[in-house]
Amino acid sequence: MDRASLSADIVETALALGPSGLGVGTAGNVSARFESGMLITPSGLPYENMTPDDIVFVDGEGAAEGSLKPSSEWRFHLDIYRARSEAAAIVHSHSPHATALACLRQGVPAFHYMVAVAGGVDIRCSDYATFGTQGLSNAILEALHDRKACLMANHGQVAFGDTLQQALGLAQEVEALAQQYLLARKSGYPVLLEAEEMAEVLERFKTYGVQEEA
Repeated sequence: MDRASLSADIVETALALGPSGLGVGTAGNVSARFESGMLITPSGLPYENMTPDDIVFVDGEGAAEGSLKPSSEWRFHLDIYRARSEAAAIVHSHSPHATALACLRQGVPAFHYMVAVAGGVDIRCSDYATFGTQGLSNAILEALHDRKACLMANHGQVAFGDTLQQALGLAQEVEALAQQYLLARKSGYPVLLEAEEMAEVLERFKTYGVQEEA
């Protein structure tokens, strides 16, 4: 995809964060892998005022192009792309239920089989580090080991996918799971699925939603 089209898709995805229940204002950020680096939403610019021309290119060394500053969280976006070749798009949000659980410094255990949508038997919560720092980036990469999403302690959540649509969809799923888990805990502690069951679910997810060719 060319830069203009990808930038337009990033703006569209950023605008979807609010209606999707993933955030308000300028909280969160969106990026996509592009050439030797990435395209990412700028820092502090309201999404409703953003145009494709405002999307910032950051090269593989972390140098930003143009007059606008990239999101303050550009570092962990770039580090995810460096560490995970399968990541093509990233959505970071401060969605309410995922953030509430992250403020307890707890992840999402195997209370529901859909937890496997993030790639494993649970959705981890990273250690805490100050926003925009290498320490936060390192903590996120550790929590994302063999996963496509994680919570961020006292901060929010991050999810990646093959496309911007997939990354946004996964972030929505993480938020829904966090909400369901917190709701279940109001009445007790949910029964967790056994490791064998989650292993079967993960195996089934390898072909989940894949249509066979006629």
